[in-house]
Amino acid sequence: MIPYIDLHCDTISVIDTGKASSLRSNSLHVDLQRLRLGGAMAQTFASFVELKETEQRGETPWDCVIRLLNLLDSELERNADLIRPALTGRDIEENFKNGYLSAIRSTEEGAVYMDDLTRLRALYDRGVRIATLTWNYENGLAFPNRPLYDPETGEVTGTVPETEHGLKSRGVEFVRAMEDMGMLIDISHLSDAGIDDVFRTVRSSTPVIASHSNARSVAGHPRNLSDRHLRQLADHGGVAGINFFHAFLSDARQVSRLSALEDMTAHIMYIRNLIGSDHIALGTDLDGISSVLEIGGCEGMQLLADALSAAGLSEDETEKIFSGNALRVFRDTWK
Repeated sequence: MIPYIDLHCDTISVIDTGKASSLRSNSLHVDLQRLRLGGAMAQTFASFVELKETEQRGETPWDCVIRLLNLLDSELERNADLIRPALTGRDIEENFKNGYLSAIRSTEEGAVYMDDLTRLRALYDRGVRIATLTWNYENGLAFPNRPLYDPETGEVTGTVPETEHGLKSRGVEFVRAMEDMGMLIDISHLSDAGIDDVFRTVRSSTPVIASHSNARSVAGHPRNLSDRHLRQLADHGGVAGINFFHAFLSDARQVSRLSALEDMTAHIMYIRNLIGSDHIALGTDLDGISSVLEIGGCEGMQLLADALSAAGLSEDETEKIFSGNALRVFRDTWK
């Protein structure tokens, strides 16, 4: 069994809705018992804030992210026999050696800071070590890629790359602050122009990640990364976490909604051939996607290892993709 690290799941936000009552055992994609069965070393739990839903509840984005972090902390305390929090790469390795899973805290939606750098520091002090700048809405920091609207219904029908609007001036300040404090800058969900701005802003030695983004040359969805951005990610020593959402894996599976191992493998092999196997990780997006998963859930992760072996990947390369590359980035970033 090859241990793995997952850079993104939305399980805590789903538990918050009441669709599951426990992180230990549930009917979602991810629970602690099945993480162990699947060979997990560490799971990143995103505190995902959906701004429109937050507004409907009369809740600020800040209050929402704090509530989600409190929920995660309570689950970690309740299940301390299985999982421990991790703030460094060494924490992950020590936890694993001692028989524990590791929990990594992340946030998904830059509006949670409400444009206040002291809130960024407060979340770092709460243990958040990975953060996106946007989700699918413009906020005070940056723009996502541009939605397409049905002219009659006004509903979103798709997305196109946003090549003009990227980081706002406040977003540049936040990127520099994240870099200085050792919080991983996550470019998933950011506009193409915003990704360019991030790479122009950070030092050449600073790793940047795309926690849950695939290759746009394999599947054309704008949430995936262009070849140019993948090369920039590699130049900065970062990683792209392979996302298991069928729409990001394949242009041809919109009807079946199948999240297929062969499509995951195709993205991994493409990125490997483009920038090398040192810059690929796993960012499943489990419990944030509506796909029909060939792996079933987190318990089936070793099926991907088998598929990579069948495709000709060496065990050493698979181990790097499953955990080694993420650990390297953590060691280089988290202080």
